[in-house]
Amino acid sequence: MELKPLDHIVIVVRYIGETEKFYSSFLGKPIHQDDQQLVYQVGYTKLFFTSPHGTFEERDKDRGGLNHIAFGVNTIEELREFEKVLTDASIKNSGVKIDKHGGKDYIWFDDPSGFRVEIYCRPLR
Repeated sequence: MELKPLDHIVIVVRYIGETEKFYSSFLGKPIHQDDQQLVYQVGYTKLFFTSPHGTFEERDKDRGGLNHIAFGVNTIEELREFEKVLTDASIKNSGVKIDKHGGKDYIWFDDPSGFRVEIYCRPLR
């Protein structure tokens, strides 16, 4: 048995409205949105953002829980295009960096709820 694509990811966020504005700037229009939930289709994977049940609690990404999510591109040109999209949308980002573990190019930035996001360049073989 082999698992195929990642089906979905669910992330609880502080504010749905801020989250929609942030992610739509580089993922495009969500496939579903209401006052409690926001859904994007990224390749085969659905990315759900939901409102908290109770008060939102920010976590330290390096001490437990979700550290980051990474979207992939296959060329440095695509990565540079995303860098421009982020900069044009006034999303503070790292600029293109080299991953010290994998030697690949990437950009990181934080979403409005403090979650780390990357665009990671993994060239096709």
